[in-house]
Amino acid sequence: MFTLLFFIFMILLSVSWFTTDYIKIKTKIPELQYLKKENRFQKTHIIALSKKINHINQNMAKLQEFERKLRVMTNLEPSKQQDQLLAVGGSNTSTLASEYQLEEVHKGLIQQMHKSLEDLETKTAIASISKSQLNDFLKEQKSILACTPSIRPTDGWFSSGFGYRISPFTNQREFHKGIDIANRMGTPIIAPADGLVVHAGKEGNFGKMISINHGYDLKTRYGHLSKYRIKKGQYVKRGQTIGEVGNSGRCTGPHLHYEVLLNGVPVNPLRFILN
Repeated sequence: MFTLLFFIFMILLSVSWFTTDYIKIKTKIPELQYLKKENRFQKTHIIALSKKINHINQNMAKLQEFERKLRVMTNLEPSKQQDQLLAVGGSNTSTLASEYQLEEVHKGLIQQMHKSLEDLETKTAIASISKSQLNDFLKEQKSILACTPSIRPTDGWFSSGFGYRISPFTNQREFHKGIDIANRMGTPIIAPADGLVVHAGKEGNFGKMISINHGYDLKTRYGHLSKYRIKKGQYVKRGQTIGEVGNSGRCTGPHLHYEVLLNGVPVNPLRFILN
């Protein structure tokens, strides 16, 4: 009798335990379904983030190649940090397969993502330094170009060239330090480049004369003017009117005497006229 009662008790205890366990499992089913859904959501976003990191890496590589070409074009030395850029990379796309479980993704892909983000931080820092160097260089080049005489100072026809010629006054062979551009009285004269007016006044046979210092050892002079449109100490920009054609000083008719000096030595102005 006792054995039977004990057997019945054990059966009831087992049924009670299984029922309780079943109820616990059943109450956890919604939570498990939510966690599965959350896992799928996280996996999708992790993969999307990894692909985006790879895309950024590819764009950085293109920018790096563009910078390399730009440095070659401008004859600028390669950045010392450029070699470091070549040693970094992105996430391994082989770990992006859809059959990978989140745990596997966490083991491989997330580690690669952290490494890629560190690499991108390094790339960004190096690119910032490199961009600053390149920007400074290009600014300097822009300044040099802006200060290099490159356009005709006035309209008209060339009445006398640079070099040796027979003087119209002495009939002797002489060296002509510039070019003569003939035109009507009052024809505007413009600055062929940016610079500082260092002289605006009469100077011997050149009559009314203007001198502009463009920096970088370049200087231009304009003789036989009829009128000044600027004054000494004024900063002028390329294309700005500085005076008017005239026949002041010793000359045979209205024209502009135009000189370009490099390191104080007269050079042929035609070398600097691009238009």
